[in-house]
Amino acid sequence: MPALLPTDFTARITWLGRVSNREASLTAEPLSEIMATYAGVEGEDHAGLTRPSCSRVLGQYPRGTDIRNVRQFSVLSAEELALIAAEMGIERLDPAWVGASIVLEGIDDFTHLPPSSRLQSESGTTLVVDMENRPCHLPAKPIDEHVPGKGRGFKAAAKGRRGVTAWVEREGVLRLGDIMRLHVPDQRPWAHMTKATGH
Repeated sequence: MPALLPTDFTARITWLGRVSNREASLTAEPLSEIMATYAGVEGEDHAGLTRPSCSRVLGQYPRGTDIRNVRQFSVLSAEELALIAAEMGIERLDPAWVGASIVLEGIDDFTHLPPSSRLQSESGTTLVVDMENRPCHLPAKPIDEHVPGKGRGFKAAAKGRRGVTAWVEREGVLRLGDIMRLHVPDQRPWAHMTKATGH
């Protein structure tokens, strides 16, 4: 019996990009297509089969531990980007300013997709959703370069709207305009999640 169920939820790729040097700038370079390999996107700072652990997994590993890279992509929702911009009081939030890899349009409550969901293009290229991408202060600087004084409002406005991190399960090309279908695990939510997380 299949463990992953195709759904009727689909989304269109409206933006693609890559961050080539995160230390120099979080700003992403817009692209019209990318080749998603098992190591991510060539030339992307977050590419690689493994990565050094960061603050997001300090509960599991000391910082800098070599771990599997399930953070190859930062996938955001066009609808949620618009909500962040509105809360920040700006006209629009360019995905490049927040280091996006992919922006999808069409799936509601995107940031809270179940972990281990798949996003699969019509050609079969498949990304696995790792988990919610928590907002941080790093986009503040690129945002301030375009809308001075507004960057500090990003972290609060992006809470619960920062999209997800993802990694490649099946290689292939992704292009602007491609449609990706959501596949979800065929299981109920864990009964003890509230007790485990405290919320």
